[in-house]
Amino acid sequence: MWRWLICGFLGLGFGVGSALSISGGLFSDAKITSGRWSTDPTVGAAAANPWVRATIARVGLLALTKEETVYFNRDVDDNGAKLVEGCTYSLSGQAIPTRWWSITIYGADQMLPVNTDGVSSIDATRALIAPATTWTGTLSATQPATPGPWLSSRGGGSYSLTIRLYNPQSVEKSALEALKLPSIKKISCTQTPATGGAN
Repeated sequence: MWRWLICGFLGLGFGVGSALSISGGLFSDAKITSGRWSTDPTVGAAAANPWVRATIARVGLLALTKEETVYFNRDVDDNGAKLVEGCTYSLSGQAIPTRWWSITIYGADQMLPVNTDGVSSIDATRALIAPATTWTGTLSATQPATPGPWLSSRGGGSYSLTIRLYNPQSVEKSALEALKLPSIKKISCTQTPATGGAN
């Protein structure tokens, strides 16, 4: 009987540990950071452990190989405060040593915010109009009056951003840490967060 109890406790412990790891807890690999952006070096790599692969499956991220695409994520502004729907942010960036890049917004449920704005992502084609090497944009729940790229956070609640670097010049740790990825500065916040849904 004791043998069955011990096996049961071990199984329970392993199950809880696995659940925590998939949620970003235990067994997570070391992250590579560039400013407030971070990436898991094993995403898209053959060396990815079972917990990383389970996380990718859970959030529905169809990861390409590490050499094809590097995924950086963040859910805070430049001051470390959580990105929230009720605030307006200024985005600014520059040319990145990669063939092409895109930035996409994801809600807390890892899905695109539900709204009718049709601007859940921006990319190098829209942001960097030749011969410009820098760009500025807006991250907000309502369309800004100023021109430039806009990411709609309407319906996003507390959300995160993912930047995809396609065919980066280098995937070495030192090169990824040295990247100058977009900054996110809080401009203002409303008293009540904007609500999602159709217009």
